[in-house]
Amino acid sequence: MKLISWNVNGMRAVLGKGFGEFVANEQPDILCLQETKARPEQVPLPSELDGYHAFWNSAEKPGYSGVAVFSREKPLEVSLGLGIDEHDREGRVLTLEYTDFILVNVYTPNAQDELRRLSYRISWDEAFRLHLEKHATRKPVIFCGDLNVAHQEIDLARPKDNRKSPGFSDEERESFGKLLEVGFVDTFRHLYPDLTDAYSWWSYRAGARQRNIGWRIDYFGVSSGLVDRVAGAKILPEVLGSDHCPVGLTLA
Repeated sequence: MKLISWNVNGMRAVLGKGFGEFVANEQPDILCLQETKARPEQVPLPSELDGYHAFWNSAEKPGYSGVAVFSREKPLEVSLGLGIDEHDREGRVLTLEYTDFILVNVYTPNAQDELRRLSYRISWDEAFRLHLEKHATRKPVIFCGDLNVAHQEIDLARPKDNRKSPGFSDEERESFGKLLEVGFVDTFRHLYPDLTDAYSWWSYRAGARQRNIGWRIDYFGVSSGLVDRVAGAKILPEVLGSDHCPVGLTLA
């Protein structure tokens, strides 16, 4: 089974940048998107998504945030959000239950410049962690998406320069670590613990992508009980169309 996650930085924008060809080439069983910035009725889906079941969670604010999942197999159940009003206005979570696992697609809030949204971000992280833990008592869980944190120094090009930047603050890194401590595994680092220069997001400034001055902030995580089924994890930096690139997971 092939799963792909991609922060597209605007669903309507990425449609004109080879999105259909990407889907045709990859043929994912499940495609999870973040930062869709649209409601489903605003998006003319390409023919390459014919045959997929589509699920959306859009923000109340137009043109902001939002997640979507396209799945070949119809899930048993789909739920939107975390069930907490203060966290569910920005369309950041979709949870889909399948026969043998539960999938959670997430677009984590950014702590923002000068970490002005850090306290909210940490409270979000805790609520999200509890959401995963709750579902993991029923079935193995796969979570994916833009987690907006580079966990270790190896996960960004310039760790010393970004120590207190949003996405690499001590608090955010520690919070992500708690997610791993309760029984989840970062699949890419599980397979490639020492691989450097592997990033999924680049600033639009100063030719950062061309120079590979990036961050790995997009993840596939799994319950520890699913680790034996992880047959592959990848990052696709050659795929353009967004400031993020897709990441993938293959399950045996």
